[in-house]
Amino acid sequence: MRITELRPNRTQMLDGAKFFGWLNCGLFFTALGIQLFKTPNHFAFGGTSGLSIILSTLFPSLDVGSFMWIINAVLVVLGFAFLGVKSMGWTIYSSFALSFYVSLCERLWPLSHPLTNDVFLELCFAVILPAIGSAIVFNIGASTGGTDIVAMILHKHTSLEIGRALMVSDLAIVLVAAYLFGPATGLYCILGMILKSTVVDSAIESLNLRKVCTVISSHPDQVKDFILKDLHRSATEQQAYGAYTHESEKVLMTVLTRHEAARLRNYIRDIDPKAFITIVNSSEIIGKGFRSI
Repeated sequence: MRITELRPNRTQMLDGAKFFGWLNCGLFFTALGIQLFKTPNHFAFGGTSGLSIILSTLFPSLDVGSFMWIINAVLVVLGFAFLGVKSMGWTIYSSFALSFYVSLCERLWPLSHPLTNDVFLELCFAVILPAIGSAIVFNIGASTGGTDIVAMILHKHTSLEIGRALMVSDLAIVLVAAYLFGPATGLYCILGMILKSTVVDSAIESLNLRKVCTVISSHPDQVKDFILKDLHRSATEQQAYGAYTHESEKVLMTVLTRHEAARLRNYIRDIDPKAFITIVNSSEIIGKGFRSI
């Protein structure tokens, strides 16, 4: 084997840099939500950030970022002990990088009180920012660390349902927050915990949203050339017959981004106003040119 074969090619290096960039972007968004909105309002939804908010209140000599360093370090050690280094993967980096970004945000934007007097507005951003960050991280196949390590340990060594176990732990953190900060904050925390999973799922679907376009046109070759040469996408061509006209028709099916679908629709509108087009949303496209298996 030649030495050059052992070196990563340019495409692999670019893919790795893109993965690393998106991972850090997602972690930074999560840290912003924790520092700017969760911590000042004592929104302890669960996870390492929620536990850190409670501990920083009980032990004010340390801030939230410091407690996240400690908790994540303990979880990483547990992960090494119960899962091994190989199983941890990017979870190790994510755990410490998130702690670093929270500490960085605390230094850059120190807050002793909430940004606004509107608690519900603060709650919305406390949910949205970390949800977007988590969606970015989950979408590239990584994790934000923290309680994900607990989930991995439970999955490997027990028969407990992971989702239920993590929900119980998050609920326990919320109840402690309600006791420390009052019932109003506790109710906001419960609402935030419910909204968090919904917003994360919606954000992931939005990131992956594609348009599945089916076209029946009297100018199929022109449409096909536009898809191939102008949009640089491929298409599937099928022969079909009209149930009413009994005439033979070519049907083109392609998967495009929102912008590309709009360009295709405008092009077909110009060359064939009578064309039949269906455009369907899809949040999961697997294959060449999109997401790999």
